[in-house]
Amino acid sequence: MTLSLIFDMDGTIFQTDKILEISLENTFNYLRESKLWDKETPIEKYREIMGVPLPVVWENLLPNYSMEVRELANEFFHEQLIANIKEGTGALYPHLEEVFSYLKSNNYSIYIASNGQIEYLKAIVDYYYLDQWVTETFSIQQVQTDDKADLVSTILKKYDIREGAVIGDRLSDINAAKKNGLTAIGCRFDFAQEAELSQADLVIDDLQDLKRIFT
Repeated sequence: MTLSLIFDMDGTIFQTDKILEISLENTFNYLRESKLWDKETPIEKYREIMGVPLPVVWENLLPNYSMEVRELANEFFHEQLIANIKEGTGALYPHLEEVFSYLKSNNYSIYIASNGQIEYLKAIVDYYYLDQWVTETFSIQQVQTDDKADLVSTILKKYDIREGAVIGDRLSDINAAKKNGLTAIGCRFDFAQEAELSQADLVIDDLQDLKRIFT
């Protein structure tokens, strides 16, 4: 079908939910200790918007707060995420290594395009040795917009990719594929929403399904 596959990171490759709650709770505890927050941690709200760039996250979680407070929260949260990754609290999705090995051995090029920040993505790639399969990992910080379609476009231009697929769990991944003329493969995983998945060209329930698709 295609030779170039672009994967989302959070909720597609990496089980972010395993470090999300504790990292977010730690961040809002920090805000409470700093007398900047006195309510419950908005974990469900974050789950709803999972997949958007972090600046957008804090616009939603701290809508009536200054940019300074949002940046403070973002920095602390980012540090907590990375610390939890390095402690082994997170995990890859089941069969990820098996599927990546299969794709690589069958001459598929693998890339990662994520709304995550550079240091965060590097922590995951380094901890799980993803570089043995992944050609390059791209962060939304590498483009001037918050549109993942622009990030995917950057990958296509750099590697002269004409055909391919974007594999991800959220609408931003599906739109990024379609805006760039690629196949959109939705992942029915932790943060996925059926209304968004309905817009994908294909939907998988397990990463092993990719071995069937790319035979």
